[in-house]
Amino acid sequence: MNDIDIKVDHRDVVVIGAGLTGLTTAYTLVQKNKNVMVLERQSRIGGQIHTFEDKGYTFESGPNTGAVSYPEIAELFESLMPDCVLETAREASKCRLIWKGNKFHALPSGLMSAISTPLFTWYDKLRILGEPLRRKGTDVNETVGELAKRRLGVSYFKYAVDPFVSGVYAGDPMRLVTRFALPKLYNLEHNYGSFVKGAIAKSKEKKTERDLKATKKVFSAQGGLERLVDAMGNNIGAGNITLDVMNIDIQPEQSGWRVSYKSADSETHSITCRKVITTVGAYSLKSLLSFVGQEEINKICNLYYAPIVQVSVGINDEGRKIRPSFGGLVPSCEGMPVLGILFPSDCFDGRAPEGCSLYSFFIGGVKHPEAINMTDGEITETVKAMMHKMLGYNENEEPDMIHIFRHERAIPQYEISTGERLETIEKLENQYPGLILAGNIRDGIGMADRIRQAVRIANDCCVCN
Repeated sequence: MNDIDIKVDHRDVVVIGAGLTGLTTAYTLVQKNKNVMVLERQSRIGGQIHTFEDKGYTFESGPNTGAVSYPEIAELFESLMPDCVLETAREASKCRLIWKGNKFHALPSGLMSAISTPLFTWYDKLRILGEPLRRKGTDVNETVGELAKRRLGVSYFKYAVDPFVSGVYAGDPMRLVTRFALPKLYNLEHNYGSFVKGAIAKSKEKKTERDLKATKKVFSAQGGLERLVDAMGNNIGAGNITLDVMNIDIQPEQSGWRVSYKSADSETHSITCRKVITTVGAYSLKSLLSFVGQEEINKICNLYYAPIVQVSVGINDEGRKIRPSFGGLVPSCEGMPVLGILFPSDCFDGRAPEGCSLYSFFIGGVKHPEAINMTDGEITETVKAMMHKMLGYNENEEPDMIHIFRHERAIPQYEISTGERLETIEKLENQYPGLILAGNIRDGIGMADRIRQAVRIANDCCVCN
């Protein structure tokens, strides 16, 4: 095919991927009057974010919640009003449950509950008093599990850190490197000497009015997270988003970049631009960046994603025996077939009909990747058994609805290879000005991390121009 047969477009920026990072980046650029095109291989925008409704229940197939960890989250929702409204969780969300023995126990929320909790040993409860006096670690690649055992004790590792890592990363705390996976925790020790001293010092820091927008509250969007996706998509504009694209190829040119792709009708298109931003998973980058050498691209693509099965369940509340809370996490040492259970209807309005509850079960993860291959029948029986054993429902109580979602590549694991990946990304971005490699390959995995990264990248693009 000759160049004359290829449809050529000209844009300031091309964004690859219409997940949360890509949409937030494009939306922020559009707000700054930049001419943007978003390319997405799927037939819908939103990536992992997808809200469903069935029999009066509103549930997510991907992320259920985020945390207002940075001002950028509050500001994004403010800018989208009234099309999308930030919804913060009820007080019940402050209660977090941990499974031990044969029941859920609330994580301590104060001195008395910390003393009386059966989750941790008396030895570790007393030992925690000496945490501010312990020396800082010297291993920059210390894992989350190693750090927790060293500073907090084995029981805190087993019944606080391990289930937390399962809930956030679906990962193995003995493989996740702290400075990459939990940089805030790492910095508390290395900047302040201990978790306790760091937390006290941070609480005393003077905060600006903008800083106070980072409330740390659990959030969703009224009506479900897809409202956030749709609001950004509408503001970006349908003419600036192309779906069902194939064979995307990015090539550097003397004056910028050329991005070629095939549309759903098999026509070949080409876009010239000053900057190109990828927000896709690591596994998709090799085909996009054909100009990058094999050794370098392998260092970026060598990122493992934990497989997860998520199951949304709606049921009448009559048989429920568990207190309202954010949800319950299950330590690995307990040997249960689920990673944890979220209670969305305890946190947000309109997620379940009156007198009913909505749950999200999580199965699989790094330690049990085989779960992704379970049949629907096996998953359903597992969930029903856990509703009886863990939530107190009678064995003869049938759910109103069950929906199973399989995610073969759900959550990236920031393990020892992360350092090499970040160094390679920085090298390529310096070598090829205008190329930006973003998304969950770096800078955190949570919704707040994705939004913050996207806003920063968009702002940097405008400053550089």
